[in-house]
Order: sequence, then structure tokens, then C-alpha cells
Amino acid sequence: MRKHRDVQRDADADAKLEAEIEALEKKEAEAEKTLKKKIPLALKVFAILCIVAGVATLPMIAFVIVISVIAFREGGFAGDSAASMVLSGALVGILAVLAVALIIFGIRLLRDKRRHAAEAAEVLTALIVAAILCNIMLFGLDGNLIFYAAFLVFLIVLTSYLDPSLAEERELQRKLRDMETREDAEDGTLGRDKTGKGYITLNFFNLFWIFVVCCIFGLILESIYHVLVVDPGHYEDRAGMLYGPFSPIYGFGAVLLTMALNRFHDKNVILIFFVSAVIGGGFEYLVSWFMQYAFGIVAWDYTGTFLSIDGRTNGMFMAMWGVLGVVWIKLLLPWMLKLVNLIPWNWRYTVTTVCAVLMIADGALTLVALDCWYQRHAGKQPESAIEMFCSEHYDDQFMQERFQSMSIDPNRATRAH
Repeated sequence: MRKHRDVQRDADADAKLEAEIEALEKKEAEAEKTLKKKIPLALKVFAILCIVAGVATLPMIAFVIVISVIAFREGGFAGDSAASMVLSGALVGILAVLAVALIIFGIRLLRDKRRHAAEAAEVLTALIVAAILCNIMLFGLDGNLIFYAAFLVFLIVLTSYLDPSLAEERELQRKLRDMETREDAEDGTLGRDKTGKGYITLNFFNLFWIFVVCCIFGLILESIYHVLVVDPGHYEDRAGMLYGPFSPIYGFGAVLLTMALNRFHDKNVILIFFVSAVIGGGFEYLVSWFMQYAFGIVAWDYTGTFLSIDGRTNGMFMAMWGVLGVVWIKLLLPWMLKLVNLIPWNWRYTVTTVCAVLMIADGALTLVALDCWYQRHAGKQPESAIEMFCSEHYDDQFMQERFQSMSIDPNRATRAH
């Protein structure tokens, strides 16, 4: 009797999902009709403003480039580091491309090319993210980031409005995925790539939990390595975020390795080893580079070791990344899927959303605390409410005890003072 009720409940759930899918298909057809409608006047005004902003910005950028070249020839940047000048040049280049993209976006919007305008908005999003990273390394967490973040959110929302069929398609796919998810959970194949092109499906759910699990697993490995090899018998907190047992370099590294190696899961271990070594070593180098230039922080230094590359990575740790890549893709990833699939299929989106919000909040707060730590060491007294909050709750003693592997020196950074 109980089995019969379960079967009936599953049948009812399938029927409900099918009805919702049919309704979404009708909405999708209606959304296609809205594509033929003209954009509202407010968006046309916004499009004109984008074009004007882009056209006005280009001469300003050209003027900055000319002045910078003249100042460089006259020795005006003698006090600046080479890294600071390179980052400044990169930021100017990104802003120039951003200005051109704004013009293209505005023109497509005015011409009512919604899908093309949505594509241009996605390009703008990537450029804004790049500008944010450069801005942090040059100026820290200043007011410009609020503008960038607000424009970023606006672009994401605008993309769905410009091409409503995209939102409907995503909703339709989600409903179909709900049906497939339950079936896969019952079959024990949840998370696997059914196309055969890779081992797992590279969706947000899988990648997020890979990030979380590997943040914890990597921290445990690094702590054990430090206690047994680096400083025998002495424990050091190797966490990389304000709260929780997380080391994000391993989380992001695992996500990168998974995305790169997913298609090579059944290939020769030698190929997997070398790909993992290059990706892991390159990522470790970039993280060290960003932390130093943005916050003056050094978390590791391999200077003088075998095949050291600017002290940011070396041959031994690249080899360790290679071994981790082989072990991960060949042995641990199947175990990882089994672990994540313990989350009931009908809870997975809610649990993942809540955990993702908490993780993003933890990461944002960590960046703010690091920036305030840098400001205090640079001799700046807390002024804003955020700086006062960090000074009270995340003072120098707290930061040093939390991030025991890090040393901070503002002179290492590339910020403009």
C-alpha cells in the first residue's frame, strides 16, 4: 500500500510538472511575440546615454594616454613601480574597450536588436568584472566599486528584459531538470554528464559544491602538510576567509581543474598531470600576485626553491597540483558526487541558494576586512562606518590570528596614494 502511494505521488508530481512546462511553453511563445514590440522610451533614452557616455569617454581616455606618455618620457612616473604602471595601463585599456562596448550596446538597443543587445550586455559584464579587479589592485575598495556593482546588477536584470525568451527558456529548462533530477537521483546517476562529453555536468550546483568541499578538504591537507613537513609539531591556521574552515584557493583551483579536465577524465594520467600542473601553478601565481598588489599581503613565498617563479609558485608545488588533479579527476570526483547527492533532490536548490548567499557574504566581508587591515597598516585612521566596524571587530590582532600564514606590508602593494 505504501509503495502504491509513493508511485501515485510521483505520478502526480510528474503531471504537475508537465502542466507547468506546458504553461511555460505558452509563455515562451508569448515572449517571442514581445520581441517584435518596440522598446519603451526610457530604454531608448538609456541607449542614447550609453552612446554619449561611450563617445565622450574615448577622447578622455586618448587624452589620458597622451598625457601619460609625455609624463613617462619626462620621468613623471619614476616613483611608481612597474607593476603599478602595467595595471594602470591595463585599466585604461579595459575602460577604452568598455567605452566602445557601450556605444555598440546603445546602437543595438536603439535599433531594437534585443538579442544582440543582450549579447553586448554580457560582454559589458565581463569587462566590468575585469575593471573591478584592476580597480581593487590600484585603489582598493573605493566608491567606484559601488557604481560598478550597481551597473553590473542592472545589466544582469536588463539582459532578461531585453530578451524575455531567455528567462522563459531558463525556467522551462529548470522544470525539465526537476523531472530529470528526481529520476537520476533514483537511478544513482545524478550529476553525471549524459552527453558523454565529460564526467559531470558543469552546472552551478555541481561547481558550487565542488568549491565548498575542496575549500575544506584543501585546508585540511595544507594544515597537515604544515604540521608534518613545514614546521613539525606546530599548528598554524591556514584559513583564507573570515569565517568557516575554508581555503578558497583550493576551492577555485578545484573548480578550474574540473572545468579543464572534465573532458579528459578518461585520458592518460600523464596528460592530466601536466594540464593540472600548469593550471594549478598558474592559478597559484595569479592569486599571489593579486593578494600582494591589492592588499600588500604575502601568504607564501617560494623564493630560492627549485624552479621558483618569482616566489609565487615553484616546480614542487606545480607537481603537487598535477598529482592533486590526477587524484581528483580519477578517484575523488566520483566520491564527491555521491557525497553531494546525499542532499535530497527536492531540497538541493534551496540548500544551495542559502549556502551560496552565505559564502558570497563571507567572501565579501573578507575582502572588506583585508582592505581595512591594509588601510590601518598604511597609516590611515578609520573614518567611514565600515572602517570603524572593521577596526572594532576585525582589528590587527584578530586579523593576524585569523590569517596566521599572511604577512602584510602596504609598500608591497601597487595602490595609488
